[in-house]
Amino acid sequence: MNQKILMNLYIAIEAVLANRMRSILTALGIIFGVAAVIAMLAIGNGAQQEIIEQIKLVGVNNIVIQPIVPQSEEDLKEGEKKEKQKFSPGLSTQDVLSIKDVVPGINKVSPEIILDTYLMNNGIRRSAKLVGVEPNYFDIFNFKLSDGKMFTEYHMEHGEPVCIIGKSIKTKFFPTEDPLGKYIKCGNNWLKVIGILEERLISTNSISNLGIRDYNMDVYVPIQTMLIRFKNRALITEEMLQAANRGSGGMVVIIGGEEQGENTGSGTNYHQLDRLVVQVEESNSMSPTADVISRMLTRKHYGVIDFEIEIPELLLKQQQRTNDIFNYVLGAIAGISLLVGGIGIMNIMLASVLERIKEIGLRLSLGAKKFDIVNQFLFEAMMISVSGGLIGVILGVSIAFMVSSIADIPTVITFSSIILSFGVAAGVGLIFGIAPARKAASQDPIQSLRYE
Repeated sequence: MNQKILMNLYIAIEAVLANRMRSILTALGIIFGVAAVIAMLAIGNGAQQEIIEQIKLVGVNNIVIQPIVPQSEEDLKEGEKKEKQKFSPGLSTQDVLSIKDVVPGINKVSPEIILDTYLMNNGIRRSAKLVGVEPNYFDIFNFKLSDGKMFTEYHMEHGEPVCIIGKSIKTKFFPTEDPLGKYIKCGNNWLKVIGILEERLISTNSISNLGIRDYNMDVYVPIQTMLIRFKNRALITEEMLQAANRGSGGMVVIIGGEEQGENTGSGTNYHQLDRLVVQVEESNSMSPTADVISRMLTRKHYGVIDFEIEIPELLLKQQQRTNDIFNYVLGAIAGISLLVGGIGIMNIMLASVLERIKEIGLRLSLGAKKFDIVNQFLFEAMMISVSGGLIGVILGVSIAFMVSSIADIPTVITFSSIILSFGVAAGVGLIFGIAPARKAASQDPIQSLRYE
C-alpha cells in the first residue's frame, strides 16, 4: 500500500516537473493569496498593538474619576423659586484615603491636581501644566526616569519645592546644560529639578482621539507641594469668611477658596482634586469596583453626583472591535484571492485530464486502479498548492517587512497567521483537486486508448 502511494507521488512529481511553466502559472493565485493573508494580518496586528500601547497611556486597568462642576441657572422665570441644592465637599484627598481603606481589590490610587501656569528660566517664558501627584502616578502610567530620582517620603510629607520635568521641558529650558540640581520658576515659586522623565512618543492623532495630553511638556511636583505652595481649593481663608459675611443673610458655603451661594452649583470649581485614578488588580472586576466607588463617593458627597467615572477598558474594547472588523475585511479579501487560486488549480487540472487521457487509459490497462489515478491527480494539485503556499509565506513576510520599513507602519507577523494561510492553501489544493481527480479516475480505459 505504501509503495503504491509513493509510486503515485513519484508520478505526480514527474508530471509537475514536466510542465513547469503551467504549474508556476497555476500556483500564482495561491502564492499571492497566501502573501496577501500574511501581509494584511501582519498590518492589522501591528495596528492593534499600537492601539493597545496608546491605551496603556490611559491605563487598561484604571478607573478614572473626574470632578464635575455644576452650572447654575440664573435666568429663572418670574415667581419661580430657586431650588436649594445640597452641599458637597467635592473630590478631595479624604476620598483617596476612603477608597484605599474601604474598596477591595485596589492596587494603587493616584490623585492629581493640575494647574495651568507658566515656566521661566534663562530668559525663556512658556505656558505649561504643573501636575501635583504621588509616586504611584509614575507606576500606574509606566513613566520612567531617564535621569535623576523619584520623589521621596520626605518630599511628600513636607511639601518640598522639588519637581520632575518632561523631556521637552529639558530641551526647551536647559538645552546646553544638565538640569538636575538646577531651579526653574513655576508661577511664583522656584522648584529644584530632581528628575527627568523619558520621552513619551505620542502622535497628534492619539492626543486628540484618546484625550491624552503631551506629557513631555508637564512639570510634576509632590501633591503636598501643590497643596501648600500653589493651590488648595479646600482651604478657607479670612478673605473668604469676610466675603461670606457680606452675603444676603442666607446660607453661604465657602469651598476651595471661592465664595458660593446657597448651593455648590454656581459654576465654581470647589474640588480639591482634578483627577483621581484607581488601578484595579483584576480587569474583570473593574465594573463592580467602579460601582462600589460610585456609591461610596455619592454617600460621602451627601447625595450630590458631582463626579463622573470612566473606564478606559471600554475604549480599549471599542478600538479592538474596530480593529477586528478591519482584520475580517482584509482576511475576506485575501480569502477571495485564495478562492480564485483554487479555481485556477481546478481548471488547470481539468485541462490536464483532457490532455492526458491516453496516459490515464494506459495506466488503467496496465493494472492501475481508480484509487491510484485519484491519488496521482490529488498529489499534483497538492504539490502545486503547497509549493505556492511556501512561496506565498516568504513573499508575505517580505511584504510585511517592506511595509514596516518604507511606510513606517508597525507590522506584527504571528506564527498562527502563517499556519492559517499555509493550511488554507493546502486545503484549497485538496478540495479543488478532488473533481479533476475523480474525472480522471472515471475514464474508460478502452475509450481512453482510442482517444485522439
